[in-house]
Amino acid sequence: MDALPWIGAGALVVVSASVVVSASVVVSASVVVSASVVVSASAVVLIRSLVLRRQRGGADRLARTLHLNARWWQEQRTSHGELLYVAIGDSAAQGVGASQPGRSYVGLIAQHLHKQTGLSVRVVNLSSSGARVREAISLQLAPLRLLAPDIVTVAIGANDMATFEQDRFTRELTELYDCLPPGSIVAEVPSFYLGPSEKNVRLANSIVHHLAAARGFEVAPLYATTRRQGAALYALNRVAADFFHPNDRGYRVWASAFLPLIDRIVLSTGDDRPNRSDGGLA
Repeated sequence: MDALPWIGAGALVVVSASVVVSASVVVSASVVVSASVVVSASAVVLIRSLVLRRQRGGADRLARTLHLNARWWQEQRTSHGELLYVAIGDSAAQGVGASQPGRSYVGLIAQHLHKQTGLSVRVVNLSSSGARVREAISLQLAPLRLLAPDIVTVAIGANDMATFEQDRFTRELTELYDCLPPGSIVAEVPSFYLGPSEKNVRLANSIVHHLAAARGFEVAPLYATTRRQGAALYALNRVAADFFHPNDRGYRVWASAFLPLIDRIVLSTGDDRPNRSDGGLA
């Protein structure tokens, strides 16, 4: 009979110890989880801070190169060529973010034209950094009217997305497209991947396609081409230091959206292109 209370007491001690150990494990686990959450949250804050700092620094550095890109393209206008390629657009057409302006999508298209035709190419890049559709109308259409281009590309609208208004965008894009020569290639607005602007981009591109179809313009699938890259891959090695403009790799992606349409125009025109040594007027 005396043994039974002892066994019970021993069991009680073991159970109590187990409860204490279990409680300790639970408390320890809770502390570890809590600590992990705190560390993870701190890491996210730190990473975000570093990214924003790099982004600001990158944006500042690129801002200091805008005039250099503009000057480089201005100098290209004075060259002579058997083909005349005119570009309308914004900072992407200027090649902001590329290691050099010639590695922008405009430069890559010009190189491709030369390779495909064997002809010299004069590039008149009418784009300007920060341009929206309204700036393309007010600043870029007038010099276009003085030219007789063989190829025209238009990539504009990305800077309209932050303050997008459907009626205004439609009205302004209509005015722009109505002034373009037949056979112009117009591009979709590229993907923004996330946020409210991405929704605006989809709506803007439906307008692009509708207006282009009504005028017989080919549409470069820039949205689909950039969207396929995925936000993670694009952010890792397709963007410049400001995390907005493309880098050299990113511009190769942009150019790939235009090149099949460029080839189609080259094949369809053949020897019917104007024969001139200066590519049109200055």
